[in-house]
Parts: sequence; structure tokens; C-alpha cells
Amino acid sequence: MGIIIKPIVTEKMNAITEKANNRFGFIVRPDANKLEIKKEVEALYNVTVVSVNTMRYAGKNKSRYTRAGIINGRTNAYKKAIVTLKEGDTIDFYSNI
Repeated sequence: MGIIIKPIVTEKMNAITEKANNRFGFIVRPDANKLEIKKEVEALYNVTVVSVNTMRYAGKNKSRYTRAGIINGRTNAYKKAIVTLKEGDTIDFYSNI
């Protein structure tokens, strides 16, 4: 276990979920494959996964100007998985708040 790092709860992902009611996004470990992601989502949320689409994002260099000078940094690289569930299944991320 431990393949899923966190679910994606953003405005863009909520729009995708509203358009196709059975799609949800997760940040996953970069070395995870689609079969491992499918098994973990099914085990954690008790749903049936139809398909998994994955995307890899590279880290980007960022800099900002401050009073002390230029601060350089880098954002993290990550892997995102869009999981399509069987019709009728859903995941409620807000149930334990």
C-alpha cells in the first residue's frame, strides 16, 4: 500500500468530475503502474475501477524577487492518475470532515 499520496481536489478536477460523474484524480508515487493504482483505489474506497489514465509532470524552476534578493527554487515532480469508476460508483472525499 502507500501508492496513493493524496486525492486531487481542485476546481479543474471538480469540473472533470461533474462532467463525467465517475472520474476522480489522485497524486500517486512516480514508480506506480496502472494495475497497482487500480488495486489500491479498489481496496481503499470499495469501488470498481474501469480504467486508469496516468500523467507525469516535471518539476519547474521558479524564482521570485524579494527585498533580500532573488530566491530560486524548484517545484516537485509528480505523477497524476485519473481513475474512471464503474457507472453508479462514487467516492466521497468529504465524508470524514
